[in-house]
Amino acid sequence: MIFDILENAHQYFAINQEFEKAFNFLTRTDLKELPVDKYKIDSNSVYAMVSKDYGRKKEEALLETHEKYIDIQLVLEGTDNMGWKPKTSCIKPSGKYNRETDAQFFADDPDSWISTKSGAFVIFFPKDAHMPLISSGQLHKVVVKVAIK
Repeated sequence: MIFDILENAHQYFAINQEFEKAFNFLTRTDLKELPVDKYKIDSNSVYAMVSKDYGRKKEEALLETHEKYIDIQLVLEGTDNMGWKPKTSCIKPSGKYNRETDAQFFADDPDSWISTKSGAFVIFFPKDAHMPLISSGQLHKVVVKVAIK
């Protein structure tokens, strides 16, 4: 898991060959004006989802993990208090891994909380169980999915 601000994004280009494309999308000058939708950046290997959702309470959420994609979650407005726990420490699966949605859920409690405000992003790798969208208000976010190669 990586937590940082957009002005430092260039430091992470070497981690994955697709990160530069992902961060180029996240630094678009019109990003906040884009409608809620899914955006292809590079075929199915890199795509973005712009959302405006009301947050949920911790008690209403589950940790999630992915096997095929890395998440880069950028908050545009609001504060997303994202939970985190190593996947290897999760012992309460809530169903099996779903290949179609690339998600598995866990009923474990997060080990840490990351208060992510506007302009900050979190990168979650497959080893990172995460619980996003924890907020008392509305969140405007972009999640870029980067395929593992």
